[in-house]
Order: sequence, then C-alpha cells, then structure tokens
Amino acid sequence: MQKVAFVGYRGMVGSVLMERMRAENDFKGFEPFFASTSQAGTKAPDIGGAPGQSLPPVADAHDFDFLSGMDIIVTCQGSGYTQKMHPALKASGWNGYWIDAASALRMNDDSIIVLDPVNRHVIDKAIDAGIKNYIGGNCTVSLMLMAIGTLFKQGYIEWMTSMTYQAASGAGAKNMRELVAQMKMIGDRSAGLLADPGAAILELDRHVLATMTSSEFETENFGAPLAGNLLPWIDAGMADGRTKEEWKGFAETNKILENTPPIPIDGICVRIGAMRCHSQAMTIKLTKDIPVQDISTMIAESNEWVRVVPNVRETVVRDLTPAAVTGKLEIPVGRIRKLGMGGQYLGLFTVGDQLLWGAAEPVRRMLNILLGRV
Repeated sequence: MQKVAFVGYRGMVGSVLMERMRAENDFKGFEPFFASTSQAGTKAPDIGGAPGQSLPPVADAHDFDFLSGMDIIVTCQGSGYTQKMHPALKASGWNGYWIDAASALRMNDDSIIVLDPVNRHVIDKAIDAGIKNYIGGNCTVSLMLMAIGTLFKQGYIEWMTSMTYQAASGAGAKNMRELVAQMKMIGDRSAGLLADPGAAILELDRHVLATMTSSEFETENFGAPLAGNLLPWIDAGMADGRTKEEWKGFAETNKILENTPPIPIDGICVRIGAMRCHSQAMTIKLTKDIPVQDISTMIAESNEWVRVVPNVRETVVRDLTPAAVTGKLEIPVGRIRKLGMGGQYLGLFTVGDQLLWGAAEPVRRMLNILLGRV
C-alpha cells in the first residue's frame, strides 16, 4: 500500500484539502501520514476513519528520513518549503511523486501544472513519461480554464484579456482577517450615523473616508484599505509593466494546454473586498464568428462543474457573484455576448471559489489520479 504524506494540512489551502478529502471519503486505499513544520509530535488530524483508527503522530516536515520513505508527498506548505525541501530530497535519491499547491515549481520543465478536467491528456502523458512533479496552477488561471478551457482546446481563441477581481483569500488568511477587521471598524465607527435616519449621506461618506485613512485603520497586510476600496496591483512588478500575477495568465495557460505557438493573453489583476471567490471579465478575439448560442452550449457541455447563467439581470445578480459561489465547486459563466467591435469579439464573466478549483481541488484530484481512482 502506498505511503502518502500531507504537509501544510493546517493552513488555509491545506484545511480545504482535508475538508474535501473527508467529504469524498478519499482517505482510503493508502497509508496517510501527516507532517508539520511547527506541530511535530502532536496528534494527527481527524480523517473521518473508522472508530478506533489510529494514525502515527505528526512528523517533522523537515525530517528527510521520514519524507524519503513516502511514495507521494502532498504539500500545501508554500513555496519557501518547496524550494528548501524538494531539491534536497531529489538530490538524496528520492524518486516519489511530489504534488504541490505552491507556485515554486510550476514553470519547471520537469513539472506539470494540473487541472485534469482541462488537461488530463497532458497529465496522463507525463505520468507515462516518468514525470514526478505535479503542481496546482495559479488560482485565476485555473478558474478561467474551468470556465472556457473548451474554447482554447477547440482552437477558437486568437487572443484574450482577463480583467480579474480577486478575493482577499488569494493573499492569505491574515489578509482575510484584515479585510474583516477593516469592515468592522468602518461599521463600528459609522453606527451612530447609520442609526440616525436624518444624517446626511455626505456626512456618512466623509466619516467612512476619515476612518479608512486614519492611522488606526489596519493595513499591515494589504498596505492600504481594501474594505470600501480596491487595489489594482497583485504580486511583484515586472520590467514590461505587468505584475507577475498578470504574467501568469499568459505563461501558465499556455503551459497547461501545451499551446504551440502560445496564445496572447493579458489583463489587469485587481484585489477587491470579496472573501474567497475570484471573478473575471474576459474579452476574447475568436478565430471565427461563432454564434453566441453555440458558444454557450460548448461551455455548458465542457465539464460537469461549469454552468451557463442566462444573460438576464435577475439571474446574473443572483447566481454570478462571489456570495453565490463561495464554498461550491460550481463554475458559473455568464454575460456571454458579442461585443460591439464585431462578430469575432466575445465578452463574458465568470466567478469561482479560489480555495476550491483555484487551489485544493486540482491537488486532491491529482492524488486520486496517481492512486488510480479518477
């Protein structure tokens, strides 16, 4: 029976992965082990097993002897851990499978970015070729491809821009807490004006702005207010004016799909005050004029999770929002229409849970592929 170690299972992505694996009864058919950088020696987490089932205590995630005994290592610990441990393990002769939610290895030649509803053929070919590193993709890229990957695969996209509206969760748990703390301070300090029906709206507006710009407003993680605001910059800057997050849309999409030549993809990535769902507005130049109904049908039939939302106000504002999708595997796609520039120009909008298909779910499914269950 194969031995599988889980590292970083207590963090945000790791916790969602554990939750999904328990929900799907995935902890079977292999020997599970848990390792931590800070909790070695503690009791292993509940995996929903049979009463009385016992697991070894949590191991030290830096213990080479422990890790070298694993057939598969699944890590959600982050790029720093990967950069330290992965090359050292490989240098020691370890030849197991490395499944990783972090970005450190994504663009390496000996790594495959995994999103099996979109690139299962690439994954299968890599397994047959002896590739050992399988890495979850950038969250916005994965969510975008879950929505419209079929248009890429059928050769219908000449170029695309994706303007993203990314949730606080993409920056980490501390950032999510900071967003809620910002919301609370705005609400608390505006409570008196909100309770007074006669208060002038401009007075309330000035009061909110004064709160957001005060020295007491918590901005340690974002560096600026996010509640009641937005931040049109995500990740490090690059020499050509893009941020690294914007570059990933081009680089990772083309690697996932093995596009040759690569398809031009660009856009602007914006952080907004949603908690854990990323949204994207896409402008697509099609390779030919395809009727909107045909496009909608292709998208709807591309995988079991995508759902086309009719372009009607009541349906859009109910179903095509972060609040409607949080905690769900569903990938709604809507506002599908031809743009005024001509029949080859398509606009649409999609939203998805950044912690599910954007992070944990591709990793969970990749483990099941290696275990022969998907």
